[in-house]
Amino acid sequence: MGFDQENYRRIRQEYETKYLRAREEADRRREEVHRAIPKTVEIDREMGRLGLRIMEATMSGDDPAEKMAELRASHESLVRQRRMLLMLKGFDPDYTEAKYECPLCSDTGFVDYVMCSCMKNKLVQAEYESSGVADLLRTQTFDNFSLDYYNANPQQYQKMKLTYQTMKDYAETFAPGQSGNLVLFGGTGLGKTHLSSAVAGRVIARGFNVYYTAAVGMLSDFEKQRFGNSSGGENRIGTYRYYDSELLIIDDLGTEVNNQFTASVLYDVINTRLNRRKATIISSNLMPDEFRTRYSDRITSRVFGEYAVMVFLGTDIRSQKLAQKKNQ
Repeated sequence: MGFDQENYRRIRQEYETKYLRAREEADRRREEVHRAIPKTVEIDREMGRLGLRIMEATMSGDDPAEKMAELRASHESLVRQRRMLLMLKGFDPDYTEAKYECPLCSDTGFVDYVMCSCMKNKLVQAEYESSGVADLLRTQTFDNFSLDYYNANPQQYQKMKLTYQTMKDYAETFAPGQSGNLVLFGGTGLGKTHLSSAVAGRVIARGFNVYYTAAVGMLSDFEKQRFGNSSGGENRIGTYRYYDSELLIIDDLGTEVNNQFTASVLYDVINTRLNRRKATIISSNLMPDEFRTRYSDRITSRVFGEYAVMVFLGTDIRSQKLAQKKNQ
């Protein structure tokens, strides 16, 4: 698993905070019960002593089974006495127990050294929010991608069916350092963003770190880093994901201003990620020949040499949807 470290640290802190809060609230309720029922003070002390003896006996393994059974029976008897006293005074019998949000991990985030499902779900949600396009990842999935929009041309339909399955398999088998790179070419409205979002959502759900960005937004972050009035520390936060994320998805490459600076940034990101064996998906409204014309050889040689090329074909899906609405 490769959740973003900032998200991981923040959520671990959240768990530590709510665990301590639950314990503090339990201590406050215990003090309240001690004031209302003084006898519970001695019961709690004796239960503590018995609990310690049971733990020591369990760890040493020297005490016979009969002795262990006796200790446990005495402890259970005290628990019953305490619960009865609380109910007689109008308290819930579990009033002094810590009330955790998750009963499985007791708000620690782990069960037997394995991450609890509740913490993993929070991390997945955090990854959605910090991935760059949370709404897209929730609404554009493999399940709601329709191949019906490619039916007009049987050859295009078969090609897009293969593209769909290839990208779905990519998401289901994604592994950092092992999965390759994809470049998606084709005009607007042909499903590139939808399938890229579907990949991102599935890879995040499987516990890996993804960052999804528009090419213009990525280059803007690097411009702020280079030309801003900061020395680089704060702006570094805005660009580290482009190098460190386990999967980077760059959407709409080709819409940015093409100059020496943007070309240098693009080459650096692509080349650095290749050297680090970090997976990247690039989508562009350009066709392969147009891409070769627009970008330098050192960029195109890496893209066409290290990326699996997928060309999206068909008719603009947005236009098809509008036409369907008019005909209804």
